[in-house]
Amino acid sequence: MAVEINLDALLDKEFQSKSYAEILDAPVSALKGVSDGDGELLKQAFNITTVGDLGKNKFFHWAQLLQQLSAAGAK
Repeated sequence: MAVEINLDALLDKEFQSKSYAEILDAPVSALKGVSDGDGELLKQAFNITTVGDLGKNKFFHWAQLLQQLSAAGAK
């Protein structure tokens, strides 16, 4: 069974019809709410230039994991 998801709430309009590969190669400013300036700061701090880079960044993964563990009641 195929699963479809509407990514319009996550992406700026010009990226809403792109493939996943194109989105992952897009600048982080393709994400709704992330400005070009934000993208420049991410590049300077973490060498993140694309949506894919952001998704693979170990620091963001660690922060997500800690948040999920806390929400699940881990101490």
